[in-house]
Amino acid sequence: MKQKLYILGVITAMITSAGAIFKVNHWPAAAILLIAGTLILVLLFLPAALINNYKATGNSQNKVLYIVTYITCFVVFIAMLFKIMHWPYAGVGLLIALPFPYVVFLPIFLLVTSKNKSFNIYNTVFVLLLLALNSVFSALLALNVSKKTISDSYNLSKNYCNVEAAMTDMKVNVEHSAVNVKIDEVLKIAYNYQDLLLKYEGITREQWEKDPGNLADAESVNLPMVILAGNGESYPGDKLQAALQELVGQMEQSKGYEATAKALPSILGFAGENGIDPDWTHRNVAATNLSWILIYLDGLEANLKMIQASTF
Repeated sequence: MKQKLYILGVITAMITSAGAIFKVNHWPAAAILLIAGTLILVLLFLPAALINNYKATGNSQNKVLYIVTYITCFVVFIAMLFKIMHWPYAGVGLLIALPFPYVVFLPIFLLVTSKNKSFNIYNTVFVLLLLALNSVFSALLALNVSKKTISDSYNLSKNYCNVEAAMTDMKVNVEHSAVNVKIDEVLKIAYNYQDLLLKYEGITREQWEKDPGNLADAESVNLPMVILAGNGESYPGDKLQAALQELVGQMEQSKGYEATAKALPSILGFAGENGIDPDWTHRNVAATNLSWILIYLDGLEANLKMIQASTF
């Protein structure tokens, strides 16, 4: 049994480590490796290791400790997986996972081990050090991106805003065709999204366009979803997704826009393997960092303005 556990442990470590390396280098299959490694860890290796150890050295008095140990590991590793994969409610998961070892595991651990006179105090010190290491790692993970990356992204947004301003000045003679009217509708939705998100930060869209940056919650992932959902959108991003699909359809039906309609999904970055990616706007408008959503909307608006300006 021990030999099988060792083999399973080595395989789990290899898969998880490979997933982390792939993720850092943005290589294909990173997500598959990370998900597989984490699930093998929490669903196979940890239960098997704890059960084996309990049968070998455990007793009825510390049975609760083994159960709580597994629950703690499950909560912490799953929360980390959600954060790494940028899945919805990852922030909520980390808020639960960070204090969980101290609020749930540590009191039970100290209570059970205090009754065991033969328990080595060094084991307690080792557990406390592991908990401290877990907190440091989780805190670093919660940062998600460095301050420098956020600052650089503000410069990108500023460039988008400058392009959009230039395109707006060129729009004086734009023909009010059905396509351009539809583009205006898409822009209106994008502007509304920006207004809602920036209102939470206490700034206007005009202030943001003049000087992007200095967001209080720049790294927040769940906040945009909450803000947009509070505006009546059960699935934030649906409205923008539908408007963009209608724009493509309008271009396909309008003479002279056929080639643009075919290229638009690639230009705006929402092309999937089989046409338009149905989850594209949700990922870009709701389930990512607040700063990146605002930058994405700036880029979308600039591209749409360029398409409009090129039609006169």
